[in-house]
Amino acid sequence: MAKSSSKPKGKYSQNINETAILMDKLKTFVRTRGSEFLSDRNINSIGIGYKIKDGKETDQICIQFTVSKKMENISLESIGSAAIPETIQINGISVPTDVVQRSFKLSFQIVPEPVPDSRKTRINPIVPGISVGHKDISAGTIGCIVFDKNNGTPYILSNWHVLQGVSGQVGDIVVQPGPHDDNRINSNRLGKLVRSHLGHAGDCAIASIEDRTFKPEIIDLEKVPLNLGDPELGDIVIKSGRTTKITYGKVNRVNTIVKIDYGHPKGVQEIGCFEIGVDNNNPPPNGEVSMGGDSGSVWMFTKNKRVSEVLAGLHFAGESVGAPEEFALACYAKSVFEKLEISLTQPKQISKVEQSIGYKVNFLDTIVGFPTLKPASVNDSVVLNGREIIDYVHFSLMLSKSRRFAHWVAWNIDGGRIKSLSRKGLKFKMDVRIPSNFQVGEDLYSNNRLDRGHIARRADLVWGSEMEAKQANRDSFYFTNIAPQMDNFNQSRAGGIWGRLENAVFEEVEVENLKVSVFGGPVFREDDRNYRGVKIPREFFKAIVYKENGKLKVKAFLLTQNLNQLEFLGLAEFKVYQVGLPEIEDRCEFTFPNELKSVDQYLENILGRPEMADKRPPLNTLADINW
Repeated sequence: MAKSSSKPKGKYSQNINETAILMDKLKTFVRTRGSEFLSDRNINSIGIGYKIKDGKETDQICIQFTVSKKMENISLESIGSAAIPETIQINGISVPTDVVQRSFKLSFQIVPEPVPDSRKTRINPIVPGISVGHKDISAGTIGCIVFDKNNGTPYILSNWHVLQGVSGQVGDIVVQPGPHDDNRINSNRLGKLVRSHLGHAGDCAIASIEDRTFKPEIIDLEKVPLNLGDPELGDIVIKSGRTTKITYGKVNRVNTIVKIDYGHPKGVQEIGCFEIGVDNNNPPPNGEVSMGGDSGSVWMFTKNKRVSEVLAGLHFAGESVGAPEEFALACYAKSVFEKLEISLTQPKQISKVEQSIGYKVNFLDTIVGFPTLKPASVNDSVVLNGREIIDYVHFSLMLSKSRRFAHWVAWNIDGGRIKSLSRKGLKFKMDVRIPSNFQVGEDLYSNNRLDRGHIARRADLVWGSEMEAKQANRDSFYFTNIAPQMDNFNQSRAGGIWGRLENAVFEEVEVENLKVSVFGGPVFREDDRNYRGVKIPREFFKAIVYKENGKLKVKAFLLTQNLNQLEFLGLAEFKVYQVGLPEIEDRCEFTFPNELKSVDQYLENILGRPEMADKRPPLNTLADINW
């Protein structure tokens, strides 16, 4: 939040432009080089602050490090640490450093309090500033009321370690108050964990408001956050937390990266944040800017000693027991809101299905783009509205002109928001946006054993708001998403495996945020059998993409279909193989995006010898899949 009162006055800041240029260089340095310093076991944070001399803050901007223990240089080697240089050269500028002894802890540990507190009881309507928590976690604070950026759904905002924790997952029950304050889980249910993030963007999470109503005014501040601000050194901020209630603070470090141990299995995580110390003009009554249970509260900017409507950050940690100084850590509001896809204001038009159109390349918080046609087939795609990619609700595809089926279909699955919808009354249909001569319709499927097989499964697509799930249900029945399959395809042993691959990943893997992206489609071959003027694919591929423990992973499969029984009775044989992406590319007319191929280690790690690929056995059960 830019204010003239907080402009640095140091020797590097002869004018506003020089100060801005210096700060940009320092921010870039911390962002790009910070993790290198944090690899030192004794260094636990790095940020931008004013240099401290003789226990007092000066007006000299510096790169400020905090260490678990200050030691003489000769002793640092004994603990595997190294001395921090007195200055660091950054783009030709010699910037001083500062070293402060300090350690950190999360603010959800609770100490018993004998006096009852209204913030720690069941409240309806709920308000920001009161107790909340995952059903199995102690207690933290509701920061503020936020809204889904896409459909306007209201949520509560708090921390990852308050609403999820190391053993939680999306969809878990969230209670108000937190279990430490009242352990009657069933009667205190508030909603469910919807989205969360733990990393450089912050320690943050949102939960639904299902069993209560809400008021957006923060308790005892009586303000509704309406805008996001960017903290600067010297800004005065205020928060309303479950434990310490109303406290003021002064921003004394910005663009900081801190490492905190979240416990097994997350371990040490690096969190981007800014630091808040005591505001000497408004010191906290008990000397504590924050305490256990304040996690999740929001810090608001002040203006002329009054609370503004501008949100500065999300509180998540403070000093550890016995630390010589009092301070708090907060995630940057802008980073949190961007990562969680939320807003302070409710969109005027909510539940817009148009916002859910198409496969989202950033669905997994990592860009996973579309497959690209090989040069020989680059002109073999239907163009709609100037694009070769055709969008529907929750999926997109590229349609072959020559084969009239999809080259590939790409779709997103949000496992935590799946709806149970019937297919009753829905009929297969041509997409009127596309010339009929580029689509294979009902004529192919009448009076024979061919089934209309969904490429993107209907059950995968029906998630989100009621409106978008219903539209996705309808969109799945377009013939552009259909490929011919033998009627016993879904009845055979192998066919059963094929139809359950997406379910299997959720059952066998700790899928991050229950989100999965999938690519699938037919394999076109020159010798595919011609039936009723249509070449019938006899192979299909599928690639399932997800994140596990923060790492992007992809698992690919190939199904071979025997189509010799189109006009005769008898069972066709279907075999499902786990394969590498290069094997699919060899058979198809496209290549997968590089970000997928770089994490595909199937041929190298599973087979060991790529030349043996053709000799591997097919999958007999889902248990044969190597996840």
